[in-house]
Amino acid sequence: MTSVVIAAHNEAAVIGRCLDALLADAHPGEIDVTVVANGCTDDTVTIAGSRPGVRVLDLAKPGKAGALNAGDAAAEGFPRIYLDADIVLSTAAVRALTEVLEAGAPSATVGRELELTGRPLLVKAYFAIHGRLPVMRDGLFGRGVVALSKEGRSRFDRFPELVADDLFLDSQFAPEEKEHVNAYAARVATPRRTGDLIRRLVRVRGGNAAMRAAADRGEITVPVRAAARSSWLRDVVVPRPWLAPAAVCYVGITVWAALAAKRAGDGGAAWGRDESSRISDSAEQR
Repeated sequence: MTSVVIAAHNEAAVIGRCLDALLADAHPGEIDVTVVANGCTDDTVTIAGSRPGVRVLDLAKPGKAGALNAGDAAAEGFPRIYLDADIVLSTAAVRALTEVLEAGAPSATVGRELELTGRPLLVKAYFAIHGRLPVMRDGLFGRGVVALSKEGRSRFDRFPELVADDLFLDSQFAPEEKEHVNAYAARVATPRRTGDLIRRLVRVRGGNAAMRAAADRGEITVPVRAAARSSWLRDVVVPRPWLAPAAVCYVGITVWAALAAKRAGDGGAAWGRDESSRISDSAEQR
């Protein structure tokens, strides 16, 4: 039985659609789902608990690492899928991930489908470059979906108290150990405003920097992927010069976020998340 662990902090606007897609075609007992609400002050617990068969843990203390560890302790099966609450992943995608992991792959993820309708030009330009980076093709991050076999999960004990859980998971595996099931995609909501994109990037940069610093101190015993700062030019724009205007926007936003992260210092990882992409379908239609 495949187990899915979802850490959820104030995700009432999106947790319903996440669970509905995940379980839409599931057979009884096929998918074991644990939602770990952590520090929630909204209706996340109520909404998640209204879905039949979903196990809900309600932790008073916010924190994704603690939520993932609690979810791991409660989950009953393997393979194990870690899914972000704002991601839409189909039952068929879960089955495909399960198949490749049971065939021997220690880790796997799916492709990603970016929601860009109605987004401002700067946000679209940023993702026109970002989505073509090699790291988005060969890494486990950027989709909100990481799936591990039992052997893959045995590579580490607990999630560290750091923000960049996806980078931590990516670091556990060599490139050839990461299976990409691109026939299926996770639907990823992009920020609706440029300012929200900046907030997201500051948080990501802060989390990644903290993860690399922990590795440098020996607190994490696996090598953490280094940032490929010139990849946007070498791997994306040079082979596709027509993307140069988008690259100008990409670089500007990236530099802006880097400066904001530097000003935030150690607080960059907690700088805030993008709330604009966490709008419920009903609210979006109004």
